[in-house]
Amino acid sequence: MGQPRRNQIALDVTPYYHLVSRCVRRQFLCGDDPLTGKDYSYRREWIRRRLGRLVDAFAVDLCAYAVMSNHYHLVVRIDESAARSWSPAEVLRRWLSVFKGPAWMHEIINADHSTAFHPGVHRMIEAYRSRLMSLSWFMRCLNEPIARRANREDGVTGHFWQGRYRCQALADEGAVLAAMAYVDLNPVRAGMADRPEAASECSALQRFSAARSRLGPESKNPAIMSFDNGDRDAVDDKLPGPELEYLQLLDWTGRFMSRPDSAVIAADLPPIVARLGLAASGVIEFVTGRRRYSQSMLGRPDHSAGLARQLGRHYVRGYRSAARLFTAADRGFNPTGG
Repeated sequence: MGQPRRNQIALDVTPYYHLVSRCVRRQFLCGDDPLTGKDYSYRREWIRRRLGRLVDAFAVDLCAYAVMSNHYHLVVRIDESAARSWSPAEVLRRWLSVFKGPAWMHEIINADHSTAFHPGVHRMIEAYRSRLMSLSWFMRCLNEPIARRANREDGVTGHFWQGRYRCQALADEGAVLAAMAYVDLNPVRAGMADRPEAASECSALQRFSAARSRLGPESKNPAIMSFDNGDRDAVDDKLPGPELEYLQLLDWTGRFMSRPDSAVIAADLPPIVARLGLAASGVIEFVTGRRRYSQSMLGRPDHSAGLARQLGRHYVRGYRSAARLFTAADRGFNPTGG
């Protein structure tokens, strides 16, 4: 039996999560409908714009995303400390950027109140603060408007999404970067692009474009987390490591998708793989989708115990398969399985 989403999130263990939401209707969302021949690729813009709006409002940082034909992937970080630091007026301002809200909210914002609130109002503001750092509310605010708009356009009613979203905890740096690479290379793995930087509606395109200084401030792409690039003072607010190493990781693993019969690991192994103690074979298996990993947790085996305790379980399912992603000394990799 599946676990409730609230039992899959443990902020004391990790703020990073991999989220997946899939369409239920005829297996298409933003691509070509095989029955009618209609192209729905313009709907990817709906999701991208909505995603950008929610990232600006919620205490949820976007690490990577990919909008596919019948599903989308997100890698996010919940910034609880930032949410706790918001003033009551800031909480309401962010909430009103997503919802219409009652009149009293607008009055507080317009009057710029700095005095103490009535206890009842204070409790309501704290409830909104909690919602603004909730993945369930984040995904609800992302999926529901898209479903309503698509149903209205198609002239139908009923479910648009295949149940609730899937959530996978990312317990350490290696798991975060491996999940990001998996998401960024989704278009390459699906045959939609021949290289990471050629994929549209994907965070990989943003990172490669920014590296080439082609992504200006006027870009309408959702804001994604930047890398610390060696600045350890900013490690809490940014992704670990230099961005160039991550782009090398995408390029390296992407080449195994374009050459699936190759049995030789590229000699120019990205330094970030060794620095994080990742197994080259495990990274390739995971990012290329050749091996199924745990859907509830990804990270080193020793981190699974803390996550299990936080979630009130004896163990986290799939931690042994997730351990294949890490090794002290890589033993090589044979894509044929021999």
